[in-house]
Amino acid sequence: MKNLVYINTHDSGRVLSPYGYPTPTSNLSAFADEATLFTHCYCCGPTCSPSRAAMLTGEYPHQNGMLGLAQRGFDLVEPSHHLANYLRSHGYTTAISGIQHEKGWYLDIDKDELNHLGYDVVLTNDTSRYPDKKQLHHWDHENAISAVDWLNHVDKTKPFMLSFGLHSTHRPFPDVEDDINVNQTAVLPPFDSNATTRMDQAMYNTSAKHADVEIGLIIDALKQNGLYDNTVVMYTTDHGEAVPFHKCFLSDQGIGVALIIRDPQKGHGEVYDHLISHIDVFPTLCDLLGVEKPNYLQGQSYADVFGDTTIEKDEFIYAEVNFHTSYEPIRCVRNNRFKYVKYFDDYDHYNLSNMDESLTKTVYMNVDLKNRIKPMEALYDTWYDRGEVNNVIDDPQYHDVVETLRNALHEHMVKTNDPLLDGEIEVKPNYKVNKRECEQASSKNPDDYDPRGRH
Repeated sequence: MKNLVYINTHDSGRVLSPYGYPTPTSNLSAFADEATLFTHCYCCGPTCSPSRAAMLTGEYPHQNGMLGLAQRGFDLVEPSHHLANYLRSHGYTTAISGIQHEKGWYLDIDKDELNHLGYDVVLTNDTSRYPDKKQLHHWDHENAISAVDWLNHVDKTKPFMLSFGLHSTHRPFPDVEDDINVNQTAVLPPFDSNATTRMDQAMYNTSAKHADVEIGLIIDALKQNGLYDNTVVMYTTDHGEAVPFHKCFLSDQGIGVALIIRDPQKGHGEVYDHLISHIDVFPTLCDLLGVEKPNYLQGQSYADVFGDTTIEKDEFIYAEVNFHTSYEPIRCVRNNRFKYVKYFDDYDHYNLSNMDESLTKTVYMNVDLKNRIKPMEALYDTWYDRGEVNNVIDDPQYHDVVETLRNALHEHMVKTNDPLLDGEIEVKPNYKVNKRECEQASSKNPDDYDPRGRH
């Protein structure tokens, strides 16, 4: 059986050089030249824990229990379904170095909890040296060194899984470094380019640059130890950048993610331009590794597209939001052109605390973001409306498209036993949930929290 190395960054979307962005991530681009690059991959939920948990269990967030963030009281119903646990049960040595977001607070290193997820070996370094989170890229480097040392001495007679997770590119970002030209930094759509938004993006680019260095160390260690050609290497991220209308939104900027997978035998330097979901990753890895697939998986294997990128698989992909900081139930279905989005509550303003604090958010708060009305049901023609700002739900020419996607979403919700079919999702006492009127995710005001949950 082949080994598996799973590399992940935080909040990166596709804003990386393999996807055409002027981001200083040359090691990732070099890796993409040796792998298969998926250009239309989408996560199952554009928030950290739900996204990762869906990919690593092969079940949607409303199925696996991860309706919100692990540090806010949400947990997996069946930890045995986690990929690490599953591979461990099939004879793999499982190791983790760095971030995970499927159990507890990701900066706490609880070896018992990590073992519960399926990791035998915990290489992650203590975070207490970095009380300033802007310095956590140095922690990433320590974790990379630990992972490299482990690879230098790993038992090659037994297959292994190594999860290498980076805090980068999560906020707060490190300060912009001299080799990043703020004045010439491109700002992501739909944002206005000004001194503040350029600085925000330049700080992201600085964080991505640091992440890229560590990714290069892991790839080099695999090559130097003769492991590269017997190891499936996967890079991905959880969701889009932490700016308004990206992270925690079902826009393509929110659910669109980088996915680059190298099978040692085939698919090197290829690009796959058809739909794929994170829900398909688990079954794909099983086939690439030569491990039987469990019966609880919701996606399908894409192993056959390595070497033949003309094969089309998913007709639809699905994504959801339940809780981030506040409760905001949303569902979407997307095909290769159209996206249908529906909110399942009655709050027609944006949940501002679900938008992480940022320089970009500050700019938009100053131009009336608080009073913007969100479309409770929408259809977007993504080929003509990349920013998803022109809602055509009531345009007669799209009537048949709307009905097709409405029906597809409803059938998906029924098939997966979505709790929204029965009404509002319960706020349990162990959940930490902001009120929907709250403006800041990390507010310290007890009046900003739902009294049904913990504060």
